[in-house]
Amino acid sequence: MPRLENGFVYLWALFAVTLAGIVLAGTGQIWQTKSQREKETELLYVGDQFHKAIMSYHNGSPGGARQYPKSLEDLLQDNRTPVIKRHLRKIYLDPITNTTDWGIVEEPAPAQSSGISSNINPGIIGVYSLSKKAPVKKDNFPEHFAKFSEASTYQDWQFVYKPGNTNNSSTPSKPNPASAPSTTASPFSPQSSSNNTGSKAPAPGFPSAK
Repeated sequence: MPRLENGFVYLWALFAVTLAGIVLAGTGQIWQTKSQREKETELLYVGDQFHKAIMSYHNGSPGGARQYPKSLEDLLQDNRTPVIKRHLRKIYLDPITNTTDWGIVEEPAPAQSSGISSNINPGIIGVYSLSKKAPVKKDNFPEHFAKFSEASTYQDWQFVYKPGNTNNSSTPSKPNPASAPSTTASPFSPQSSSNNTGSKAPAPGFPSAK
């Protein structure tokens, strides 16, 4: 009889340990998802700061020709006028990768009379995270980020400034990192490439902006 009782005690203990493991695993998954959503909210904020800074730099160009920054550092200290301007407070961390390395979207090269486009030192019109993780957030984006709902990775969240767009929208397009191209299918056209702070990638369609 004591052996039988010991057997039941062992089975109950084993069941309790298994149940506790399942509960902890579920709790861990919930916490991970919550943490990722918080990082996504921060990424949307940071990306919008870059977007606004590029717009400010472009619209504040002296003279008739509008210019884009040649590097992200240009947003920190704009020396084009006698009075130095700061369009961005700092180079923000990417909350997803936790680094200051950003994918860069370049303005498209202007077409020449020969039909060949050339842009020796193109400006920056947008940035995006280098993370290849799939976003949790799929809807309820601000109007100018509405296309983010179609993103397959965070690289599709491209914060681009397009002059002339009434919504100042940032339309994401599928980046194509030169060092490690992503194989994930995406509804975005593969036109922008990734790099760290100061590196650049071509933009889709219209001059992409940060």
